[in-house]
Amino acid sequence: MRGLMQEEPLTLPMLVRRAERLFADKPVVSVTHAGRARTTLGAVCERARRLGGALDALGVSEDGRVGTFCWNHAAHLEAYFAAPCTGRVLHTLNIRLFPDQLVYIANHAEDEVVVVDRSLLRLFWPLVDRLESVRHVVVVDDGAGEVPDDRRIVAYEELLAGAQPASFEVRDEWRAASMCYTSGTTGNPKGVVYSHRSTVLHSMGALMVDSLGVSEDDVLLPVVPMFHANAWGLAHAGVLAGSGFVLPGPDLSPAAIAGLLEEEGVTLAAGVPTVWMGVLPMLEGKQLPKLRRIGCGGSAVPKALSEGYRLRLGVPILQAWGMTETHPIASIARVRSSLAGASDEVLADARASQGLMVPGVEVRIVEPETGAELPWDGKAFGELQARGPWVASAYYDDPRSSESFTADGWLRTGDVAVIEPDGYIRLVDRTKDLVKSGGEWISTVELENELMAHPAIAEAAVIAVPHPRWVERPLACVVVREGASLSRDEVLDFLRPRVAKWWLPDDVVFIEEVPKTSTGKFSKKDLRDRFANYELPDRSGDPAAPAPAEPASP
Repeated sequence: MRGLMQEEPLTLPMLVRRAERLFADKPVVSVTHAGRARTTLGAVCERARRLGGALDALGVSEDGRVGTFCWNHAAHLEAYFAAPCTGRVLHTLNIRLFPDQLVYIANHAEDEVVVVDRSLLRLFWPLVDRLESVRHVVVVDDGAGEVPDDRRIVAYEELLAGAQPASFEVRDEWRAASMCYTSGTTGNPKGVVYSHRSTVLHSMGALMVDSLGVSEDDVLLPVVPMFHANAWGLAHAGVLAGSGFVLPGPDLSPAAIAGLLEEEGVTLAAGVPTVWMGVLPMLEGKQLPKLRRIGCGGSAVPKALSEGYRLRLGVPILQAWGMTETHPIASIARVRSSLAGASDEVLADARASQGLMVPGVEVRIVEPETGAELPWDGKAFGELQARGPWVASAYYDDPRSSESFTADGWLRTGDVAVIEPDGYIRLVDRTKDLVKSGGEWISTVELENELMAHPAIAEAAVIAVPHPRWVERPLACVVVREGASLSRDEVLDFLRPRVAKWWLPDDVVFIEEVPKTSTGKFSKKDLRDRFANYELPDRSGDPAAPAPAEPASP
C-alpha cells in the first residue's frame, strides 16, 4: 500500500518562492573593497532570476556548469540560486587552491562560464587560456583590480541589466544543483555533486533546533567562504528560513569580523577555529547582546577556545562536524538534556566533542582492516563512517570512489573516532595523522587540545616522526603568543599531568605559524614534509622520558 501524499519535488525554486513571498524585506549586507552595500533578500531573488535569464542569453547548456570565483557577497548569493534554479549546476571554485588544482577542477567539471570578482581577476586571468570549456568570464565589480580587454569578459551588472528574468522551475529533485571539490591535500581534488533533494533536506536539517537552529529572526554571518562546502549550507538554509545576511567579503581579519558582529547585530556566525582564535581577543569592550550561536568546524575546536568564548560572552562555541561529502553538517555538539545540572567541566567536554549525529544522518565506527562494527562504549575507536540523504554516494567521474565508499553504502570519512554510550562522537584523529608508537596509537588531536590550553600557546600541531625503536613518536610544533616566552621543558611539564606518560612528545619545536590548507585547516602534510628528516633527541638515559608500550605479539 502506498501513501497518498503529493509528489511535489524538493527543489531549490521552492526556497526562492518562499523567500520572495514571506521575507523579501530581510536585509543582506555585503562587504566589498568599495565598502558595505545593503540590499534585501527580495532584491537578491529578483536579480538571481535575471542572472538565470542571462545564462540563457549566454547560451549556457541545459545542465551547464556555472563556476564562481568570488568572496562572500550578494552577487555570489544570487549565483547560488540562478544556476540550479534554471537546471544548471553551480560550481564554486576555491580561490585558495593552487593554480594547477584550479585548472584541473574547472576542466574536470567542464565549467562553461565563470563569475569572477574584479579583485580576484589577478589570480584567475593567468589561468583562463588553460580552461578548456570556459567561454565567458562574468566580472563582478567589487571595487578593486584591473579588468583585461578581452571579448570573453562581460560585466555582471551590464549582463543583468539586459536580461529577462527566468522562470525558476525544476521538477526533478535528483537533478544536480551544485558541485564542490575537496581541498586536495593529497592528489587531485575530488568532486562532490549535490542534488536539489539533498540540498533542500540539508537546509531543513540546519533549521532544526538540535542542529544549527537557523531561524527567521537570525542575522547570519558566514565567515566560512561560500566556495567551501556551500558555506556549510548557511546560504541555502538562510534563504529557506528567511534570515538576514551579513556577507564579509575579502576582509576576514579578526578586527573586521569583530566589528561586523557588533555593528550588524549578528545572531549566528560560523567559521573555522583559526578564525575564532583570532577574533576572541578583539572582543574586549564590545557589546554583543544579540549573538546567540558561534558555529565552528573544519577541524577540532580546542576546549580552551570554546571556554574562552563562554567566559567572555556567555556563548560557548557550537562545534559541528562534517565534510564536503556530507553537505557538510553531520553532527552538532549540542548539550543533551541528560546533562542538565552537570559540572562546567562535564559540559565543556561535551561541547568539545563532535556532538550527536543530526537527524537524517547515521554514523558507525568500524575496525578499518576487517570492517567489523565497533561498540559505542567510549573506549573502542575505529574509522567513522556515515550515511544519509545528504551524504555523497560517489565522487564525480573519479576512479578513486571505491576507496571512500563501502559495499553496503557508507561513506568512509577517514576520521578515527570513539562514540560514547550516549551518542557523543569524539574524533581521535585522521587515519593519516595518528602516531603509531610501539604498536599503540596516539591521538594528535588530543595532544593539540591540551597544548592549546596553555595560555602562552597560540597554535599547536602534532605530527609523527620516525623513531629507531618505536617506529614513530610525536613531535609538537608550537606557535608562542606574541609577547610570551616558552621553553621546551615548560611545554612538556605542562602536558605531564594531562596525558599518558608515553603520549608525551619526544620533542618540541617552535615555529612562526602552523601552515594552513586552502580551507583554513592546519596542514600537517606541510609539517611532515618540513620535518621529514628531523632527528629526535636521544632520551634513552632520561628517567622522565616516556616509555611507549611494546608492540603486541603477532
